[in-house]
Amino acid sequence: MDKKYILRSGIRTAKWSRLAAKAIDLLIILILSTTLYPMGPILGIVYIGLSDSMQMGQSVGKKMIGFAVVSLIDGQPCSSKQSVIRNLPIIFPLIFAIIPFWGVIFTVILGVPLIALEAYFVLSIASGHRLGDVMADTTVIANDPNRVDLQKGKKLSWFDQSEPAPAAPKL
Repeated sequence: MDKKYILRSGIRTAKWSRLAAKAIDLLIILILSTTLYPMGPILGIVYIGLSDSMQMGQSVGKKMIGFAVVSLIDGQPCSSKQSVIRNLPIIFPLIFAIIPFWGVIFTVILGVPLIALEAYFVLSIASGHRLGDVMADTTVIANDPNRVDLQKGKKLSWFDQSEPAPAAPKL
């Protein structure tokens, strides 16, 4: 079997999984916006704005699918500022949903093309970065609980009998 085919197939699956994670987040916004109107769209804006900075870079959708957002600057989980910036293509049209009737129409007119553009970038660019990732200097990775950045602040259980490795001598 061709190894390049397996790699391309895995990358394509990861990209579609990433879109599924965003679809879950958009479904949460849709439920909030329709069931709790007029406060729902505001809650949706707050949720999507901060979603990627929650739970060590995982929104609800990313947590369900197994992804996390990290900063390309320092490798740390996505900050609140980066989360707002990377989700601006979704926040911008969602702001109009606050306005009764015409706002919903503007949200659809602006939101559908922007979300389609984001999906196009994820699927067509080799790195899988969307417009929001480029704007916020972030990337989406598979969430591995053994990541080094998650281990730094992790306290060992007092049941653990292993000794930490000795520090290297300073030169």
